Amino acid sequence: MASSGELISSLSNLPSSLPAKTDRIHVFWHEGMLEHDTGRGVFDTGMDPGFLDVLEKHPENSDRVKNMVSILKRGPIAPFISWHQGRPALISELLYFHTQDYINELVEADRNGGKLICSGTFLNPGSWDAALLAAGTTLSAMQYILDGHGKISYALVRPPGHHAQPTQADGYCFLNNAGLAVQLALDSRFKKVVVIDIDVHYGNGTAEGFYFSDRVLTVSLHMNHGSWGPSHPQTGSVDELGEGDGFGYNLNIPLPNGTGDRGYAYAMANLVVPSVEKFEPDMIVLVVGQDSSAFDPNGRQCLTMEGYREIGWTVREMADKHCDGRLLIVQEGGYHVTYAAYCLHATLEGVLNVPVPPLSDPIAYYPEDEAFTTTAVESIKLYQMDKVPFLK
Repeated sequence: MASSGELISSLSNLPSSLPAKTDRIHVFWHEGMLEHDTGRGVFDTGMDPGFLDVLEKHPENSDRVKNMVSILKRGPIAPFISWHQGRPALISELLYFHTQDYINELVEADRNGGKLICSGTFLNPGSWDAALLAAGTTLSAMQYILDGHGKISYALVRPPGHHAQPTQADGYCFLNNAGLAVQLALDSRFKKVVVIDIDVHYGNGTAEGFYFSDRVLTVSLHMNHGSWGPSHPQTGSVDELGEGDGFGYNLNIPLPNGTGDRGYAYAMANLVVPSVEKFEPDMIVLVVGQDSSAFDPNGRQCLTMEGYREIGWTVREMADKHCDGRLLIVQEGGYHVTYAAYCLHATLEGVLNVPVPPLSDPIAYYPEDEAFTTTAVESIKLYQMDKVPFLK
């Protein structure tokens, strides 16, 4: 592994066309988000069946994010990270995306000591304060870009948000951090924003929030998991395209289980990049979840560090081409406590366009046959070209 000094030296010797890629990533973080205690049980149920001696932590626990913080503070790209203190969101700011009735429900649940909001989603003492910090910290990360202080911000936040819909929680998510930031951008000077969601699960909440809008292109690459109950009625299928003015501006890319680095790269090149090219956004929001990795307990995809690195590079290229380099990255899932941190580092290596990967992959290689994914992507492409007006 290259040391920080070696990395700086290698970057300083790059051709003149490359140093612009190595500007800093502004990370927004607040340790108060660690106070969201999701408990123990059988996976994410909180259940103790009485016959197990060892109960595991809920997958969305603070350890995963502690490692993400530490790898960015002490890992190879640490010299290119600037740290900024997060803050809690105001209740009025939550109404950028959510309804007053829904926010009132969450406030009341917190006042009464917490509750199970929906399957696997526990609002415990401390959870609401953490959720407000996640929302406010993401808004601050976006505002930093809007104010012209930097081009690339990363909201390192928990609890996650992309499943939270305007009127309900879902999938460990209470407030839609990315959705709030997108609306802030729209209410400022930006006319069009694209959201690229690479979490292993469908970004249904963000899609729902902008389902009738032609100002936000939501693109979600996810495993083909379908609906999982009342809190997640959306299926993530290709025919959920948006409605009204928003028809054609929600592009779902359900990928076969087992899709790996080459399959994701093929989907990015053949579906995501062309749609962003046509949409011509003013701002890109990359919603990252490392639960698409080959070793995550909560997903069935097979990305390795190399795949995440390639996605980061591709998104940065699009941001430079269409948005004057403006890119907000928002943290979502990723539940392998160590490998998620490695995959985050790899993603940001790609965003920085680091010429030689400074951090080796501790557990990949993972074999991949991308033929099935390639066929699926070509089928999705034909469907979208036939149905989506702005792609024609």
